[in-house]
Amino acid sequence: MAPFEPATSTMPVKFLLVDDLEENLVAMEALLARDGLELIRARSGAEALELLLKHEVGLALLDVQMPEMDGFELAELMRGTERTRHIPIIFVTALPADERRRFRGYEMGAVDYLQKPIDPQVIASKTHVFFELARQRRELAAKAEALTAALGELEAHTDNSPLAFVRFSADLAIAGWSEGAIRLFGWSAREAIGRRPEDLGWLDAEAAALFAAAASGLVAGQAAARRTVLSLDARDKAGGRVAGEWYLSVLPGRDGRAPFSAQILDVTERHRAEETQRLLIGELNHRVKNTLATVQAIATQTFRHTRGPETFNRTFTGRLQALSKAHSLLSARTWEGACLAELVREQLSLGALDPARVAVAGPEVKLKPQQALQWAMILHELATNAVKYGAHSVPSGRLSVTWRVADGLLSIEWRERGGPPPEAGGRRGFGTTLIETSARTEGGEAVLETMADGLVWRISMAVPDDALVAFDRAVEAETAAVAPQAEPAPPARKRILIIEDEPLVALDLEATLAERGYEISATATSVKEALEAMQDAAIDLALLDGNLRGDPVDGVAGALADRAIPFVFVSGYGRENLPVDFDDIPIIEKPFNPDELLRRVDSMIGRAV
Repeated sequence: MAPFEPATSTMPVKFLLVDDLEENLVAMEALLARDGLELIRARSGAEALELLLKHEVGLALLDVQMPEMDGFELAELMRGTERTRHIPIIFVTALPADERRRFRGYEMGAVDYLQKPIDPQVIASKTHVFFELARQRRELAAKAEALTAALGELEAHTDNSPLAFVRFSADLAIAGWSEGAIRLFGWSAREAIGRRPEDLGWLDAEAAALFAAAASGLVAGQAAARRTVLSLDARDKAGGRVAGEWYLSVLPGRDGRAPFSAQILDVTERHRAEETQRLLIGELNHRVKNTLATVQAIATQTFRHTRGPETFNRTFTGRLQALSKAHSLLSARTWEGACLAELVREQLSLGALDPARVAVAGPEVKLKPQQALQWAMILHELATNAVKYGAHSVPSGRLSVTWRVADGLLSIEWRERGGPPPEAGGRRGFGTTLIETSARTEGGEAVLETMADGLVWRISMAVPDDALVAFDRAVEAETAAVAPQAEPAPPARKRILIIEDEPLVALDLEATLAERGYEISATATSVKEALEAMQDAAIDLALLDGNLRGDPVDGVAGALADRAIPFVFVSGYGRENLPVDFDDIPIIEKPFNPDELLRRVDSMIGRAV
């Protein structure tokens, strides 16, 4: 048995003809034939019932008098089954007119009762009505099926969408609540539908008023294109804040009411990101201005306490280097703080002190960013004074740096021995003032004690309880620093290519190298200029910035490597922000120390010769 055929608008309408005589069936087919109509024939009631299981029939024309099962019995069976109960039936009979039989036919559910011989116009007119009804019913069924599929697809998209879809009645009560709304706000559809937003606790009074005003404007046709966008803060079931963009749209109803819907996009994380960005920009602006103010103060105070441009340049550059090293440490830790031991190691790595004559010990202490900058400046001033006037100004001098944490105070002891006798009362320059002021600002003090062969600085600052990282982990005296060694004088007139987009920095590099006796082959400020400049076959070394006018320098570094031109990065970036394939290339950090730059260049030139 073939499966039942589905109803579609393109299939023909089917009529069932039932008569035990073949000639009657042929005659009926001739009378009813038309486009879009398929006639199905049966010679008995049993055959008709079988065909009814296979086909959707729009009309059944049944002969009354048939052997075994007459038309009335067949009609009674059809009316007893749900599948065939509503099929229209027209009885056709050659028996003399009999009101009793006619009444029985109508009692069986017949819509008409025709007497043979049948008038062709009558049968055509009566069956045409049922042909049109069947076709319209099939078209409606096809449209209903398509609409159901579309609604199912829309509902699936709605439920799986990250948006919350909410429908409202004209009185602003919730009329529909999608799965997205359940996920976003927590209330079930049963809890939400039928309640107003403010009664549910979804919107507070102010938000509810804004929502009602926007809805009224939509209903009144005041909003363009019958839709509007509204920014509203809502609450979820747990009381949490949900920032949302509400896309409201309205569809007028036939009864004059105008229900509308809201598609709600959760922008809570976006708002948090924007707020974080605002805070970061504000913090960056604050730090940049503070740094500039610090540089200004260093320049002013250095100028007041030095004599001559050379002394100023050397002292000012050293202080900027100390500040830069501290900034690098803080940046590596995303400005959460820096360890005191790292600051000490960085000071030793500058080459001012001889590590072989320095003893360092103390626990690992985490400093706040501001304190880290202050300690960097303090250590630099102490180290500079030790080299210029103290223990490290003579070969026999020794230095020890120790610190401890107790009762919320970080105490550091800077002890110099074996140096020249200190001046009576100590030297009171910018460094001394900086040390004393920094300690006092941070809730501590700085005390200087002089002795016949040296001095002791005892400096303390208040630190938080969690500043001590590991008390039993002492810092070893051995550090990564290497004692400065005399470099051989560079070969005369070696040519250096400078690739730097900041004019003042490029000018400073040129002047520093020229004073050393190097020749500048060219100064390039862009990737294009750099690639053109390195066509010079006589380049001995290149200094490469980490970024050129916003463009990465990977291509420039690759071109230098391809031409076997040694180069050094001169950049404010750390290793992680420089071209990844050149981890073996040295880095000179900005702002650069002229002595460090020259030592590196001399060394590179010597290796290149």
